[in-house]
Amino acid sequence: MSERLQGIATFVATVEANSFAAAGTRLQLSRSAVGKAIARLEARLGVRLFHRTTRSQRLTEEGQLYYERCRRALAELDEAGSALEAGRNAPVGKLRLSMPELLGRRCVAPLLLALGREHPGLSFEISFTDRRLDLLEEHIDLALRSGPLENSASLAARPLCRQWMGVYAAPAYLASHPHPANLDELLAQRDQHSYVAYARDGSLKPWLFTDASGRVVPFEVRSRFACDSLEVVADAGVAGLGLVRVPTWLATPLLNSGALVRVFDEPQPYGYELTAIWPQARVMPLRLRVTIDRLLERLPTLLEVR
Repeated sequence: MSERLQGIATFVATVEANSFAAAGTRLQLSRSAVGKAIARLEARLGVRLFHRTTRSQRLTEEGQLYYERCRRALAELDEAGSALEAGRNAPVGKLRLSMPELLGRRCVAPLLLALGREHPGLSFEISFTDRRLDLLEEHIDLALRSGPLENSASLAARPLCRQWMGVYAAPAYLASHPHPANLDELLAQRDQHSYVAYARDGSLKPWLFTDASGRVVPFEVRSRFACDSLEVVADAGVAGLGLVRVPTWLATPLLNSGALVRVFDEPQPYGYELTAIWPQARVMPLRLRVTIDRLLERLPTLLEVR
């Protein structure tokens, strides 16, 4: 029976990974082992599940029907396991997580390491990436997202806290450029400054501020230097390449060392909401609930305005 279930899990992983090799990587099997498992499954069922060529594979009609039923069956087994785990006192099992690279390394990973020490039966597999992975396709149990979320009926979400932003510069930079005292002065001095901007997917992200009335004001920057790493943006600010806008938690140690100064205080700081999202299920596994609760307890303090 266990071999039959293993063959079904391998088949589902192969369909979702869209290749034998990718499924092998996900399951920690060789491409040959995946191919043999699929061949045994086809022999047992007496049908061909895939149309194969040297360059591609696609499901047969029978394969598509079998996949839909197998995926539902595996989901039921997962929920049954979650229901049993929910009755335990201690969380066990593996959680696969995805989170923004810098925030994850600096702020979230230490919390998960501490949680793992407290619960020896709990394990984590973490992807640090700023790409927004598809949780269902990538079999991610929990992801952290910064900023607006897309609507999805298949995902649950819980706000954790906000990443508050500030404008910073090196003291030497401000010594040779106008020093704006507020957002209005920054707008008036726009062309007198250099900027270091965060860019993702080939597009510059505007700086967002909250004005006195609570309205969000975008500030389009003409960047002298742009990259998709907030850590490098902060480093460029320290190097005197221009004004930077980065999270307060990232800037704090640089402020303490004197490498950066805050250009002006914002009466109503702007913050990007950080949200935990996970696939909808009738029963939340204890390991997932304990992890979300820990993040909700500790992250707001780590990311608070300073």
